[in-house]
Amino acid sequence: MVKQLCILGSTGSIGTQTLDVVRANPDRYSVYALCAHRSVDKLIGQARAFRPEVVCIADESLYEPLREALSDLPIKVWAGADAIAQVVTMPSIDIVVAAMVGYAGLRPTMEAIKAGKTIALANKETLVVAGEIICELAQKHHAPILPVDSEHSAIFQSLAGEDKNEIEKILLTASGGPFRTFTREQMQTVTATEALRHPNWEMGAKITIDSASMINKGFEVIEAKWLFGVPVEKIQVLIHPQSIVHSAVQFADGAIKAQLGAPDMRLPIQYALSYPERLQSDFPRADLFEIGHLTFEQPDPAKFPNLSLAYEATRRGGNIPCVLNAANEVVNLAFREGRCRFFQMSEIIEQTMAKADFIARPTYDDYVATDAAARRIAESFIH
Repeated sequence: MVKQLCILGSTGSIGTQTLDVVRANPDRYSVYALCAHRSVDKLIGQARAFRPEVVCIADESLYEPLREALSDLPIKVWAGADAIAQVVTMPSIDIVVAAMVGYAGLRPTMEAIKAGKTIALANKETLVVAGEIICELAQKHHAPILPVDSEHSAIFQSLAGEDKNEIEKILLTASGGPFRTFTREQMQTVTATEALRHPNWEMGAKITIDSASMINKGFEVIEAKWLFGVPVEKIQVLIHPQSIVHSAVQFADGAIKAQLGAPDMRLPIQYALSYPERLQSDFPRADLFEIGHLTFEQPDPAKFPNLSLAYEATRRGGNIPCVLNAANEVVNLAFREGRCRFFQMSEIIEQTMAKADFIARPTYDDYVATDAAARRIAESFIH
């Protein structure tokens, strides 16, 4: 049976690679809905190529040009956040690929879970901001959450068949980003242009900056806690420059299981869509003879303070991870726009976490209020 997909964030890096997987497997997948934030020209091209039932653009000012461009096709054209939250619940949809960037992905993912859809989760902020609510909803509505991030996919694959065995440690790998070999002094003056030159992965601008500052890995620690039910004390980050070991699990007997592969996001995307099957693919293979060696390093907390801030936010719990994410979205954009320096991002996140009101058991409305308040606080620290 052909599975119908709704792709949230279809014009981004994960969205476009998901469409590559669909294109390669037309007998298995069909696109029912495409949703994007502002990239209207790219969305128009995707709609013409895949002929979905619905296209939706978050920026309502772009509704008319989108509608006019697709007026010759029998495609429903919607716009706005409410429309995106509605489209994910449509009965024909089997899998929702949650690949929107940032906090904006939370609401539609929650609505998709309530509708009992299978979630292929690439938006890590959803679990960072509201992990407790998301996990409760997924259990209540019997909505499977399958990880798309290469690291969490690797952990998921390493845990196959290990349901009753105790996890001693999750080993979460990181490339180290473009500044792995820099000293802290050298990193004081790095620019966004330098930060956007990731050595191994092709990603969007926001997530590439997050990788350079390693807040991205901090988010993945929080995500792993919720996905796999493991306390943060059992999650260890390792810098692995080759990006071949995507992550690993160490068990109570000391055995370590890891998933290896070439750094290509289409592999974990396809696995999330086809699980528990593995489909044939023409993706690049990791040639261990050519690679020759695999190395691992401990991250330097002086160079990557965001990692420590993420652990702190997780230990404090409540709405603090939401504060962490909101502050990071503000400083990430400010750094890209040249309004703050590299290490200033960490300083502002820490200051925002210290100043924001703490809520131990937040509701969804609390998260909405926390996100707005934390953004105002973080913005006030940018000079």
